[in-house]
Amino acid sequence: MSVDPKAPYDNQNIFAKILRGEIPCNKMHEDDHVLAFEDINPQAPNHVLVIPKGAYVSWDDFSAKADDAEIAGFIRGVGHVARILGLVEPGYRLLANVGHHGHQEVPHLHVHLFGGQPLGPMLAR
Repeated sequence: MSVDPKAPYDNQNIFAKILRGEIPCNKMHEDDHVLAFEDINPQAPNHVLVIPKGAYVSWDDFSAKADDAEIAGFIRGVGHVARILGLVEPGYRLLANVGHHGHQEVPHLHVHLFGGQPLGPMLAR
């Protein structure tokens, strides 16, 4: 299933349910703007999802509609998680999938934070 980044927000998506506490997660960080938790199917030794607490379908939706405090809080939250995990010095990768070509599977903005090992080239050739 791919996500239409322009579709209305679906409050029954898995991340909305996690935010409401209906589905448990292994929480790494939470504040007024973000929730960060371990991915249930990790692709690297460190694989954390960082999601805004607001109802945003995609990066496009978030960048168009979020207020300045939400945007700053989200970006700061991603950086905070990288620091918690000790990934700043060795390096890490951020990935936000948007829409069909980006292979977005959940209709709630989320950033994957990968680290803990060399990650190789950005795209498979």
